[in-house]
Amino acid sequence: MVVYVDADACPVKEEAERVATRHKTPLKLVSNGGLRPSRNPLVETVIVPDGPDVADMWIADRAKTGDVVVTSDMPLAAKCVAAGAQVLRHDGSVLDARNIGQQLAMRDLMADLRAADPFRQGGGKGFTKADRSRFLNALENAVRQAAKAAQ
Repeated sequence: MVVYVDADACPVKEEAERVATRHKTPLKLVSNGGLRPSRNPLVETVIVPDGPDVADMWIADRAKTGDVVVTSDMPLAAKCVAAGAQVLRHDGSVLDARNIGQQLAMRDLMADLRAADPFRQGGGKGFTKADRSRFLNALENAVRQAAKAAQ
């Protein structure tokens, strides 16, 4: 079992490291750079070349059943769900076979709306303490489930 984190702009890297350390699980923080390497021997900082979706492709090529992936990127989430990995967003919401199609459709709809109205600004909500707490609980549960399945 490995926990993969799509680490570019990820607000929960420290929390993921805490949970992975508690369970003695390898954690891979994957990004295009700019991350300070951890001294934790369970944490590997993976720097991929610059380019669109290179970090996503790196994770998608490796994630499999029994792994946990942390991302808010819907195409990456869909690939990881298809590969059998458990997928969590940074706010702790679970992405799985039941909801990934709807999430991809919503992503595409929002991209179309932004393209149709160049003055439309983000409008997303900020990351809260409650989101961080939900993430910690969700990751704890996902790692426990993965460990149970591995036995």
